[in-house]
Amino acid sequence: MKDELFLRGHRIPMTKEAVRALALERLELAKVSRLIDVGAGTGSVSIEAALRYPALDILAIERKEDALLLLAENIQHFGCHKVCIQSGTAPMPLDSTADAIFIGGTGGHLTEIIDWALLHLNSGGHLVMTFILLENFTRALSHLKSCQVTALDGREIQVGELTALGQGHYFKPNNPTYLLSCQKESEQKERDDA
Repeated sequence: MKDELFLRGHRIPMTKEAVRALALERLELAKVSRLIDVGAGTGSVSIEAALRYPALDILAIERKEDALLLLAENIQHFGCHKVCIQSGTAPMPLDSTADAIFIGGTGGHLTEIIDWALLHLNSGGHLVMTFILLENFTRALSHLKSCQVTALDGREIQVGELTALGQGHYFKPNNPTYLLSCQKESEQKERDDA
């Protein structure tokens, strides 16, 4: 989906199109029934997931009041009424687990949210995180190396947009985004290792 389709607010974060496409692919949503989107911002990940996979149950968690209002507007705008919004700051108590978790914002609680996500992720489920700060990426990578995960993978995504300049064109670069993905070890693997 094009970024321009989403309603945008002043200083509300949004996972951009190219990053969103890779994140959704890494979440492997065709095989799952529930997605949790932490730090949902404008709701771009939740909404595109809902439009691609209409049977998917989605919980979008957001802590900022202005982002919550914009998230609700975007859900209404796209008619994605299966996306449930939960106001609050992760880590937070949840009554259920998920097959896939996307973390787009941590509010300064990075390792706590990773531990919380893995606790709420079903065996074999996928965790995908995006960062704009290299320090957060390396901190998350280091922490995940000590967790019960497999298929740990990272990507730097640098995208340029074709932009007119005088009589010609150039690719106007966007800031890089770092994507980190992994899979929670299956319970069978955990039992085999014990």
